[in-house]
Amino acid sequence: MKKLSCLKENIFILALILIIIPGNIIAQVKTEFLLEDRIVFDDYIEYIKPWKSNSKDLIMEKTALFFLGKPYVAHTLDQNVVEQLTVNFREFDCFTFVETVIALSMTALEEEPTIEAYADNLKSIRYRDKVILGYHSRLHYTIDWIYENSKNGIMKDITSEIGGVKDNKIINFMSEHRTSYNQLTDDDTTLNEIIKVETKINDRGGFYYLPKDEIAKSDSLIPHMSVVGFTTSLEGLDVTHVSFAFRKDRELKFIHASSVLNEIVIDKQLLSNYCNSRSSCTGIIIAKVL
Repeated sequence: MKKLSCLKENIFILALILIIIPGNIIAQVKTEFLLEDRIVFDDYIEYIKPWKSNSKDLIMEKTALFFLGKPYVAHTLDQNVVEQLTVNFREFDCFTFVETVIALSMTALEEEPTIEAYADNLKSIRYRDKVILGYHSRLHYTIDWIYENSKNGIMKDITSEIGGVKDNKIINFMSEHRTSYNQLTDDDTTLNEIIKVETKINDRGGFYYLPKDEIAKSDSLIPHMSVVGFTTSLEGLDVTHVSFAFRKDRELKFIHASSVLNEIVIDKQLLSNYCNSRSSCTGIIIAKVL
């Protein structure tokens, strides 16, 4: 990984707080806001005001649409030597787009929707127990991310309720492909922490997914703006892509950060057709945002 360049005048440093407790030091890692991101946040708060009294689903929809056309950029969370909360409204991968929309929608409903409040909401979604303790504390696997956010009351996995079946595959892709992750390549300590995370995931006894040939039959049960994870046949891996279900002209499509089109789009394909067109896609996981 490359270190961040020296801080410029347009970076706002929220905090680097050290809370010293006898025998322990708990470090709250600093959060940095680029001026560009603060401007986008302020623009969003003005944009979303007309819909603040509407339903949560509509607020999420309008929030997602706010970012249409923004560029797809991979690995935006992996540019720091030390794990820290990354706030970026300018470019997205599929996962950071979903996290950003949920965290912004939560923030829009607050009495004082500040960028600091957004950062706190984002941290609660992205990190286990809402605490940044290094690379391993980030929720990397989608099924683990849904599980932890379900515990926190942010979302609910509804896959089994709409006809999902159990998959007992072993999740170990990160540890088995450590050289694909800069943070794991030469760091045995972090690798061992990731292995512990994978063990906890596997101890839960698998996960539910809706098989690809059942998606079209069940699409009326998939809520608008629910999180959709596309499950995969790749060994050791749960999901390869995430998006939001998006109903448009009575058809179930999806809005996502597309690595093919290099931007955030409402895909032209039906959600079911997208999965069926990919040989490695086995189906989907659906989580309703609460």
